Amino acid sequence: MTAMVHLAVAGDISEAEEMQEILSAAGIESELQSALDEPLVVLVPEEKLDDAKDAIEALTEPDEIVRD
Repeated sequence: MTAMVHLAVAGDISEAEEMQEILSAAGIESELQSALDEPLVVLVPEEKLDDAKDAIEALTEPDEIVRD
């Protein structure tokens, strides 16, 4: 199984789902991880991390990019 790594922190579920849609359109699987009172973390396969960053950056406005 491929290790999933941290891509970004989403401000809310809508933002997390938007990131997942962008990643899915780029052919990159993703998962959401959250704990009580914790922000939503978007995870991607380790070998796809750079591609995922590129996809998010290409399809979002510069001031909307969420980074940790």
